[in-house]
Amino acid sequence: MRRILVISSHVAQDTVGLSPTIAPLQRAGIEVVALPTVVLSNHPAREKCAGVILEPAALEKMSAALEANGWLGTFDAVLSGYLPSVGHATWVARLVKRMREISPQIIYVCDPILGDDPEGLYIDAAAAAVVRDALVPLADVATPNRFELSWLARQDVQSPEDAAQAALTLACPIVAATSIPSGPDELANVLVQSRNVQISTVKKLADVPHGTGDLFAGFLTARLLNGASVSDAWNHATQGVAFGVEASRGSDRLMLPLIDWSWLST
Repeated sequence: MRRILVISSHVAQDTVGLSPTIAPLQRAGIEVVALPTVVLSNHPAREKCAGVILEPAALEKMSAALEANGWLGTFDAVLSGYLPSVGHATWVARLVKRMREISPQIIYVCDPILGDDPEGLYIDAAAAAVVRDALVPLADVATPNRFELSWLARQDVQSPEDAAQAALTLACPIVAATSIPSGPDELANVLVQSRNVQISTVKKLADVPHGTGDLFAGFLTARLLNGASVSDAWNHATQGVAFGVEASRGSDRLMLPLIDWSWLST
């Protein structure tokens, strides 16, 4: 059985962070070990939100315990998401390097959760810089949205062509960018691998719930871990998010239980 370590936010009420990332991984038969960087009652965009940050020192002890118990070398992949501080991002960098010392073949997927349109950055700028300068270069795959790709590449991204050019500036071999503008009524997902570019467009919808980026990263990583090509995994993730959005129509959050998961076997 494949195993993955997933590091991101745990949000109790809304389907963002760990829950939409983990769901497709587990449905694909992958064992997930999750470390939360924060624990929140709900998405911070709602009127009220409460929670706690798990300090980097505590997470360092947890990862050290995983290693002491002999488990750190049993993972096939690690996926990082929401990292709210410099300390969290530098801890992940150390952890990925240590995991590669133990298991050189491990896959690292970096979902660089920095911000979104129209809000901009929603983590500290210094933490975002560590993600850009330390984590993205360590990653085998990065999955930024439009805002994140623009911020990471330090250039404007307003089209699939812009996204491809921006992705090529990143020190990461595979970039799967999402939510890229593509005309007045469409958004594009753009895959850049070894200067090869693939573009897939979807209809732009209003009131899409939060968490689709997390869901995309989960689908993509699950497919890669089960032996698919990068192109197949990317197409699969694009389709999976479309199913998730369709199942959630009329809701203010992703409705994972309503997704028809049977298509995962295709």
